[in-house]
Amino acid sequence: MSGQLVRYVINGVVATVVHYGVLHFNIEVLQIPVAGIANAIAAVFGIAVSFVGNRYFVFHGQQGSLLKQGSLFLGVYVAIAALHALVMYIWADRLGYDYRIGFLIATAVQMAFSFIANKLLVFK
Repeated sequence: MSGQLVRYVINGVVATVVHYGVLHFNIEVLQIPVAGIANAIAAVFGIAVSFVGNRYFVFHGQQGSLLKQGSLFLGVYVAIAALHALVMYIWADRLGYDYRIGFLIATAVQMAFSFIANKLLVFK
């Protein structure tokens, strides 16, 4: 496994822990009744952590324009967040399955897509 991929996994774990922590807080403490909405809110926090980690730790993309990278990253992650929210909505709200399992499924898809998009588009 390349160093970059290892760093990506570490960064992804940190961002996912933040994302899941906020999701859990939203559902269990704030009692937001729709998992898709609770997840969309949580995604904002996970995305922010992911950008900082990807820029400075994973891809060392400091040489690129922060505005350009931020805009591209935001575009990629808006698409990912929408996909993540859709999976959560279908899995938990429509099918009635445990939101935690839906979160894991959505996160696996997200990780593969985001590595490729960040490597080839955002932090190239």
